[in-house]
Amino acid sequence: MSRQTSTLTVPFLGADVATNYEQAKVVILPIPYEATTTYRRGCEHGPDAILEASQQVEYYDEELDKETGLEVGIYTAEAIADTRNTPKITAEEMLQVTQETVFKLIKDNKFAIALGGEHSITTGVIAAYCQAYPSEVFTVVQIDAHGDLRHEYEGSIHNHACVMRRIVDMGLPTVQIGIRAICKEEADLIKEKNLTVFRARDVAKNPNWIEDAIAAIPTKKVFLTIDLDGIDPSLIPGVGTPEPGGLTWYDLTVFLAQVFANHQVIGCDVMELAPIVDSVVSQFTAAKLVYKLIGYQFLTASRYC
Repeated sequence: MSRQTSTLTVPFLGADVATNYEQAKVVILPIPYEATTTYRRGCEHGPDAILEASQQVEYYDEELDKETGLEVGIYTAEAIADTRNTPKITAEEMLQVTQETVFKLIKDNKFAIALGGEHSITTGVIAAYCQAYPSEVFTVVQIDAHGDLRHEYEGSIHNHACVMRRIVDMGLPTVQIGIRAICKEEADLIKEKNLTVFRARDVAKNPNWIEDAIAAIPTKKVFLTIDLDGIDPSLIPGVGTPEPGGLTWYDLTVFLAQVFANHQVIGCDVMELAPIVDSVVSQFTAAKLVYKLIGYQFLTASRYC
């Protein structure tokens, strides 16, 4: 297995797996944008950390009995909206370049997985899918500790705490999983709009929560947005706003396998990794999660039906 490392962007899983854009079914899109972090900074370094950690992920997936990366062409795109190099990128500029880039990937029939960066990026990603499917409704399934339903926060409607509010404003159905931190404004909105929320404490008490959550998804098409703080911080401590009591690895992966088996997943993102110095557990877990998303998309439909 490749052990490639570099100060530059490296391909997901390494050079042995990487393919060219034309042949790729999957495109990994790094978006190292950070502007509205409100607690622990560093998520602009998340995409590179995931790509570096992916060099250590085994090609063979013991659950799927496949060397996923050798069977599915994976291309790693150049980073966009990179605040490490251009810190004055505005939210509007980030959303525009994200929408334009993801829309091209959709039109080129690529399965896109965006790596953040802060969660506000997802608004631009979702806008691209709305542009690509103007007459179809899809559900945004969110894994997250936080509701992200504030109208605005710290003077911005594009704060990372507002991303799901922007998506609700687009008229898309949502299913929120693992939520355990909301403000009164968000609680009121959930009641007012009858939003579908599977809170972490309910997940912990309900052995049938996965079946219930799958049944609650109202459309065939699904977009998955995963804020890594939705996972318990004992597994992924390297996030900007950790909350105790999140999903376990198998809570998450069994649920995701069922989503892919029962719905047409049109795209994914994985957001808010903020690497910890001298610890690799968070980025390695995130990299393995991205590999699972690829495997579930292309290799497991019949197994989980």
